Amino acid sequence: MADSSPSTVDLQSGTAPAPGDAGQGRAAATFRALRHRNFQLFFGGQIISLIGTWMQTVAQAWLIYRLTGSAALLGVLGFVGQIPILLLSPLAGLVADRWPRRRVVISTQTSSMVLAFILAALTMTGHIRVWEIIVLATLLGIVNAFDVPARQSFLIEMVGREDLLNAIALNSSMFNGARIAGPAIAGILVAVVGEGWCFLLNGISYLAVIAGLFMMRIEKMTLVHDGGAPLEKLREGFRFARHTKPIRALLLLVAIVSFMALPYTVLMPIFAVQILHGGASAYGWLMGAVGAGAMFGALALAMRAQLRGLGKVVAYAATGLGASLVLFSASHWYWVSCAILAVSGFTMMMQFTATNTLIQAMVPDQLRGRVMSLYSMMFLGMSPIGSLLAGALADRIGAPVTVAIGGLVSCLGGIAFARKWPAMRGPARDLVAAQGMMSPAPQPDDS
Repeated sequence: MADSSPSTVDLQSGTAPAPGDAGQGRAAATFRALRHRNFQLFFGGQIISLIGTWMQTVAQAWLIYRLTGSAALLGVLGFVGQIPILLLSPLAGLVADRWPRRRVVISTQTSSMVLAFILAALTMTGHIRVWEIIVLATLLGIVNAFDVPARQSFLIEMVGREDLLNAIALNSSMFNGARIAGPAIAGILVAVVGEGWCFLLNGISYLAVIAGLFMMRIEKMTLVHDGGAPLEKLREGFRFARHTKPIRALLLLVAIVSFMALPYTVLMPIFAVQILHGGASAYGWLMGAVGAGAMFGALALAMRAQLRGLGKVVAYAATGLGASLVLFSASHWYWVSCAILAVSGFTMMMQFTATNTLIQAMVPDQLRGRVMSLYSMMFLGMSPIGSLLAGALADRIGAPVTVAIGGLVSCLGGIAFARKWPAMRGPARDLVAAQGMMSPAPQPDDS
């Protein structure tokens, strides 16, 4: 955790806080981005919408498993829902840098709402087929490919540079707060009234975030379109990430963990039914345990006022995530599994939120959309390929062994990153200073 003593240098101002400021209220500092009206509207609408999103995610996977009983199809569902992010994110990043980001987000949220209503109608009328679920999941993945980089880049327009880091952490905590409630509600609804109601409520939930977006007052749009050729602009983003060693290393670790470790979530119905001998409710609570841990991880980072030590957080969290997944794969006790998954969620969110924060602190505004699209590719885009592989492996060697292998690879990636990061602290500090996110004066043990 960040040092809160009076001698600590604040990253935004470069000055030391007054002795009385440290005790002014950790809670107020944790939620400081909410002082911005635009972010309040965004936060309130998104928390409602994300609960619906998680309800749909859980119900959709359960529906596939109920209809087919196939681990491989669970992997296919995860694959088609996220592979568009890998393929389309560079184009989506360019869109986020060339068009008003609020307009892009409104368009993507509206499209997601329509797809949810279609899925609800097909399911509740009894006409749903496996191929229709796959097609709708693919279309939603295409929408998300454009939504994620636009939303990530839009944060700075809502809160400004001074509260950007806090907004990133709060955005992650909101996502995972919904991850607690959504699966738990979905587990109950699926057991009582069926999956269709989860899809319907998700569609309705989008109205909250769309209304909040329309109510925002954006004084200055951050548009960086300079008339350059689109292909050259795409190359510019790739070149920056490839030649900037700290960003390249962070993206590589995200790719490794997303590919090998994160696909454990698509195998969760198998653990709920075959390993822990539960049902839809047990599946919902297992997913909720991941969300609970992840929410606390994001809030822990929201309490930080500085970037100091975030590089170590990334390394330790990746290693901890891998270790927890190895333990989860060996557990046959329901509540022990829930506790381990809470640790998995905590470490997972610590790694990805810290990585997001460091990258956004280092990237210039004019490249923000394109670089964040690369982050989306590594975070969300590699996971579907891993999901496909995990589903196929689980059918052959079993879900526990598949998850254990992914956890071991995550451990090794975290250890390798921990060894390489000290050599990259200096360049990372210089990049952060160049973006005005901290004092340019060197700090020991920075990032």
